Order: sequence, then structure tokens, then C-alpha cells
Amino acid sequence: MNSARSLWSALEPLHAVVYFAPEPADAAKEAGLRGWWMGYFAGRAAPLGAVGPAPVTAMFYGFAPRMVERALPDAWTFASADEVLRTRVEAVEAALARLLGPVSVDELVALLETAVAGCRFDGRPLGAAWAAASRPDRPLARLWLATAALREHRGDGHVLAAVASGLSGLEASLTHIATGATTREQLQRARGWTDEEWTAATERLAERGLLDRDGLTSAGADVRRTVEETTDRLAADPLAALGPAGVERVLELATPLSRAVVDAGGVPIPNPMGMPRP
Repeated sequence: MNSARSLWSALEPLHAVVYFAPEPADAAKEAGLRGWWMGYFAGRAAPLGAVGPAPVTAMFYGFAPRMVERALPDAWTFASADEVLRTRVEAVEAALARLLGPVSVDELVALLETAVAGCRFDGRPLGAAWAAASRPDRPLARLWLATAALREHRGDGHVLAAVASGLSGLEASLTHIATGATTREQLQRARGWTDEEWTAATERLAERGLLDRDGLTSAGADVRRTVEETTDRLAADPLAALGPAGVERVLELATPLSRAVVDAGGVPIPNPMGMPRP
């Protein structure tokens, strides 16, 4: 595993708590948001302000447009973007405190904030927005905000890589499933695509020679490999900012925390991201 992917594997569970722990969903409901998915779309987009469905569909990339449209812009009539952001950070902080127990993260936070400061955000709106979010003086909150900025920096790069390879959001999901990293059952409902849309995308990939009845063709595997290698290459900024010793220290500090989160049930394995146990 290369350094960029190792860093993602070590940090992703700490970030992904936001999607699986009950605290963020409860906080969104208490803020007035209606339903888990409204909380998801509003919460993840909150640093951008009261943004509408079209740019969120573009940035989030893999979701059916109508799924986003059911949540935005209505979410902002129930709670402001600032309130959604504040309550989300506080809720994830509480979830991490519950899952990790008493733990010192000051050194890890300092390293991750150095990594964020070294990132370029050209063409990366989500990463830029999360990197610019106000940092409270609470270590676990700062830890999660740093993982969010790094995760979205990498995620924006992944979108750029997939689009450059000629894949739509749904088509990228289909090629991801074909690698065995996740399943149709986990992704289709979570992304809002109908059976008809799923079939049409599968047929388009087959016409391009990327998929057949056995899964990825050799050409499809090449495209998927290019997407992943480009994603890792575009995620090099944090590595350069930390240097080899800094990266190694982040892995030493973050991996046990992420394992603890997974083992405590904070993030399921398998999951829609295709993230393994660190």
C-alpha cells in the first residue's frame, strides 16, 4: 500500500464516524432537519453555506440528482448552515469521546493540521470549505475537522480522476463494485439510483468494453487502476507537508485510534466506502 493510501486507511474511520454513529443523526434531528439524508447532505455541505442541489450533486458526484433535491435547499429553511456545521462538529466530537474514551490527540492534531495547511485546493471545493471551517479549542473536534478536510481533499481529487477517465458518478460506482470493494446492495439504495438507471449505466460500460458478465474487463481494470493511481497522486500534498517521518508518525498515532473506532462499532466493515479495518 502506498503512503497516500495508507494515510487514507489510517484516518478514514476517524472521519467516517460522522456517517454511522448515532450522535450526528440525533443532532441533525434536534436542529430541525428531517430525515437522515437531509442531515447527510446538509451536514457535509454546511461549510459551503446554504448551497443548492445542483452544485452538491456535482461535488458529491455519485448520487442521483433527485435524492439531493429532496434534501436541498429545504434543509436551510429548518436550520442555518452555520448551525448545522456547529452541531455536526459537536456531535462527532461526542461520538469520538464515547468510542475512544480518555485519549490524548494533541500531537496527532498538530500533525494533521500541518498536513491540511500544506494542501492545495485548486478545483477542490469541498476540501477547501472544510479546511476553512472555524476550529474550536477542543482536541477531538479539531481532530475530526482535520480528518474531514483531508478526506474531502482526497475525495475531490478522486472525482477529478474519475471524470478525467470518462466516468459518470454512477459509472464510477459500478466500476468500484466490480473491484469487490463494496456491493450493489450497499451502494444502490444509498445513492438513489433506480434499477433502470443502474442497468443503463451497466450497458454503457459494456459498450465501452469496460464491463462484461464476469465483471471488469482488462480495459475496465486499467481504467479503474488509473482512477485510483491518479487519486493517490493528487493526494500527495499532505505527504509532502508532513515529510516521511511525519507521515510515519501519523500512521503510528492514528491507526490504533481508527482500529478502536471500528472495533467499538463506530464504523461497520464492510461499508459503502470500501474501507477495510486499518
